[in-house]
Amino acid sequence: MKCITFVVPVYRNEGSLKPLHKSLVSEFINNFKGELEYEIIFVNDGSDDKSYAEILEIKAIDDNVKVISFSRNFGQMGAILAGWKYAKGDAAMNISADMQEPTGHYINMINEWKRGGEVVIGMRENREDSATAKLKSVVFYRLMRYAFPQMPKGGFDVTLLDRKPLDALNEFTERGRFYQGNILWLGFDVRYVPYTRLKRTIGKSQNSVRKMLAYSINAFLNATYLPIRLMTGIGMITALLGFIYAIVIIYAYLVNRVPFTGWAPIMVLILVIGGLIMLMLGIIGEYIWRILDETRNRPHYIIKDKHF
Repeated sequence: MKCITFVVPVYRNEGSLKPLHKSLVSEFINNFKGELEYEIIFVNDGSDDKSYAEILEIKAIDDNVKVISFSRNFGQMGAILAGWKYAKGDAAMNISADMQEPTGHYINMINEWKRGGEVVIGMRENREDSATAKLKSVVFYRLMRYAFPQMPKGGFDVTLLDRKPLDALNEFTERGRFYQGNILWLGFDVRYVPYTRLKRTIGKSQNSVRKMLAYSINAFLNATYLPIRLMTGIGMITALLGFIYAIVIIYAYLVNRVPFTGWAPIMVLILVIGGLIMLMLGIIGEYIWRILDETRNRPHYIIKDKHF
């Protein structure tokens, strides 16, 4: 029988893991018993609560569960990459440990894969989150649609990858990953399955504003040349305006009609142009940092323990 691998990144998800496992396995067996097999890879991303102990308890009662534990917190992307690398199934699905995606939605995605979908994306049509979370999501994915027009308006987190696109993604070595963009870039047949993201009932989100901002910068710089080209455009416009203004000043000087005697206009120009230069240097610095990070060639994660 074919096998589905579920990859579950875990970070401070104590209390939600057993209910997730019970619901997921129950739905899977009810729909695919005798037709498909499953394996679940829980990746403990350096949790400092009792999540790891809870995972090991699940492992003790289910031989289809595998456990990877990192030496420290490396971030959700590292956990997903580890799960993809060790996935043995004919397809792999990364899912959230917070139970904000209904498990029935995973069944719909698997059925779409059975109908021939190489990449199946869980497309968020709506979400029962707070207004702040909705706003952050709308702003982020609206920016991302400039780089990837096929990106759903509500974005996506849950994906099911057939073996071919999964193997292709496992060949990627770059850091600062924006995996949604990587998946859309591959070129395989993509199908969308809509759902409504549920309100979180166990624990609290670990996706802080700082993490969201860092991921947004990574995603934007990884996915598009727009920042560099925007800098080039601003530089050209500024240079053109400066050249025109220089001609005006020279003409005024020649006809003894200097347009001002004070220092305020000079200070305005210095502050505006200086601010633009600092902004552009900051963007260039972000790219240089990523080049340095790539040349170091450090691993995306370090595994402390494995239970297979």
